[in-house]
Amino acid sequence: MFQTILGLLGGLALFIFGMNLMSSSLQSVAGNKMKQILGFLTKNPILSVLAGALCTAVLQSSSATTVMAISFVSAGLMTLPQAISVILGANIGTTITAQLLAFKISDYIYVFVFLGFLLAFVAKSKKLKYWGETIFGFGLLFVGIETMGSVMKPLAYSAVFTDMIAKVADIPVLGVGVGTLMTLVVQSSSATIAVLQNFASQAGADGSSILGLQGAIPILLGDNIGTTITALIACIGQSKNAKRTAVAHCTFNISGCLLFIWFVKPYAKLIAYISPRGDEVDVISRQIANAHTIFNITMTLIWIPLIWLMVKIVMLIVPDKKEQTQSLREPRYLNQKLVGQVTTALHLTVKEIIHYGASSQDLLQQFCDFLQEETPKKQKKKIAQIIDRSSQICGLHDSIVDYLTQMFSGGKLTEQQASQTAGLMCVLGDMDRINQQYREIAMIMQSTLEKKNTILKKHYRIFEMHCNLSPKFTNGYWGQCVEKK
Repeated sequence: MFQTILGLLGGLALFIFGMNLMSSSLQSVAGNKMKQILGFLTKNPILSVLAGALCTAVLQSSSATTVMAISFVSAGLMTLPQAISVILGANIGTTITAQLLAFKISDYIYVFVFLGFLLAFVAKSKKLKYWGETIFGFGLLFVGIETMGSVMKPLAYSAVFTDMIAKVADIPVLGVGVGTLMTLVVQSSSATIAVLQNFASQAGADGSSILGLQGAIPILLGDNIGTTITALIACIGQSKNAKRTAVAHCTFNISGCLLFIWFVKPYAKLIAYISPRGDEVDVISRQIANAHTIFNITMTLIWIPLIWLMVKIVMLIVPDKKEQTQSLREPRYLNQKLVGQVTTALHLTVKEIIHYGASSQDLLQQFCDFLQEETPKKQKKKIAQIIDRSSQICGLHDSIVDYLTQMFSGGKLTEQQASQTAGLMCVLGDMDRINQQYREIAMIMQSTLEKKNTILKKHYRIFEMHCNLSPKFTNGYWGQCVEKK
């Protein structure tokens, strides 16, 4: 029994490692395309659903798409209804993994492993290396499946184990609980569905599946509930809309489970009717994949016209509260969880730099307000506020530079992305020098106030000439400059 558990865990580890390797390599290859797909999002929910499904099918990870949607909502790059539509599509896209696993390619898996390793090891081009890692990860994924299948075969003849499985098959609620717990532990619905497909493919004493499609469907529903924990973890510390996006993901899967749990038997008959014919052990893996796909497509079709209702539900669960004012030192858009997704991270960095430039530009207006003050007391108070704000802006600059440095050190930048990142660093350097000038002028004015009683309004012209900046010149300048970079 101990050897069986070790073999199951080892196979599961190979599967998850292969899936993550394939997902990260595909993200590196398709990074620029991802930006175009996300830019394809409109107010039309159907297009958003298609974008979510396509992104997830490419990345092979609904969690990656969901976390990305949450981050975009938190950054203000996506509205809540758009993000909900993307998540509906992500649930469809993630079923591609189960469909791939249903193909019987066990005779060819080591060909994929060898070719993928050879391409990743020999290729000099980064793009070819990523494709090699993708193929290698794809092969490892099936090696893990085969390992799990080989160690689970003896369990089919264990009387204790088959009795326990029979209880799960006869009590749908228990099956939902088992599926949810499995995904909560593994943190991957694709992995637990793969285990389910492999386990259901084992023949019992009578030659039929030891679990059967009717017993597998409740566990499948539980897997869909368990995968929402990733979204809930991702929304910790994020904005209200980000939390609502995660809750929408939970609402989608839980509502689907509550609906389908009453129709497990007729649903199993429908899936068996539309799936390929043959011995149950041979076709049940495809049947489970089809059940997974049709479940998500059906629930998406139900919820698309009801997105307004979904928004109301999540607004009720996560109501608006007066949020504390965010410190200017803290980035508004940067997300550490997305620093490895280069295209997305660059997009967020551009937004943060524009925010940084706007904050620096506000200092000029504060200087103007300072020079309008009549009394020395008010001037001293105002100049102290300007110095404090300038220090906070310096902190924001450091956060952006650290974020860009992490992107560089990750080693995933393409030549074009590296050039874009270098351009952003140049813009940041120019903006930092201007902010430092503001700070030096503020310190001089503060020193002057300590020696004299007031600073005259005529000093504004001297200040403006020293900075070589005016409201007319700075208005919109940094936004245009960053976008060009």
